[in-house]
Amino acid sequence: MSIEINDVAVVGAGYMGGGIAQSLALAGLQVQIADVDSEATSKAFERLLKEAGEFEVQGLYKSGSTAIIKRNLSCGESIEAAVANADFIEEAVFEVPDVKRSTLGLISAKARPDAIIGTNTSTIPLHVLAPAVKHPDRFLTVHFSNPAPFIPGVELVAGETTSAEVIDAVKRLLVRAGREGAQVADTPGMVLNRLQYVLLKEATSIVEEGVATMEDVDTIVRTTFGFRLGFFGPFAIADQAGLDVYANGFKTFEDAFGPRIATPAILKEAVDAGRYGTKNGKGLTGDFDDETKAALIAYRNKAYSRMAELLRELGPAPRGK
Repeated sequence: MSIEINDVAVVGAGYMGGGIAQSLALAGLQVQIADVDSEATSKAFERLLKEAGEFEVQGLYKSGSTAIIKRNLSCGESIEAAVANADFIEEAVFEVPDVKRSTLGLISAKARPDAIIGTNTSTIPLHVLAPAVKHPDRFLTVHFSNPAPFIPGVELVAGETTSAEVIDAVKRLLVRAGREGAQVADTPGMVLNRLQYVLLKEATSIVEEGVATMEDVDTIVRTTFGFRLGFFGPFAIADQAGLDVYANGFKTFEDAFGPRIATPAILKEAVDAGRYGTKNGKGLTGDFDDETKAALIAYRNKAYSRMAELLRELGPAPRGK
């Protein structure tokens, strides 16, 4: 049976929760926000309308977006009232397990038994929170990124008992809201923050070792491989660079840093099997005939050129003093 989501409640109307609510309201869903009390909810509501108006003036939202949000977004009298008739409830309170468990317990006690409940946790495994939820077959992680109105990717984590119908319903909701959902396993940090934190950890090591300054590290990241990441993930980038090239690079790293940066088994197996990436039409992300390779190169060149134009237009980001 297909589950349809039309009425949404977002519990926790801070920066993340508010941005999620704003985005879903703009997509045409009826959304209620609820925070610790009615005063906090009301203040969040006014802030979201003000922000929407500013986004529209700045050209970040299409003309008329504020009116759509105002029509579809409302304040719940309380958390209990907001979730009572919702098809989907997104919990977006502080990233503290006890706080989340307490809130999820309240939500699941007051929501309809068939209402889908999502948590916006960014690092806490779903199984840590699931015991707080009645009927955990309707519970999953729905992790939006900051700032929610503008970042399209959403991590989804299903629990051991989460039903396929629930997952499908949330995926359809994300498509309706112009988002891309990616389902990952139930592990600490999932994928987004596991990768993001590892990058920060290695960046701090580079600075601590005196290899480069923070400013220079940031410059290298945003103007080289970070420049590509808006269009391609790490596996696609490796395919384009050459898997054999990467394998040789890993040998250098392993000699210098030991097992910490050793050649990944997936990469070694691919190279041993004669898969070198787009250069020979056999990569980690698939096989490439001449037509596909030409289309990929054309897309890549256009994407990077447009990105460079955009950065020139925007100028450098403001920096702290």
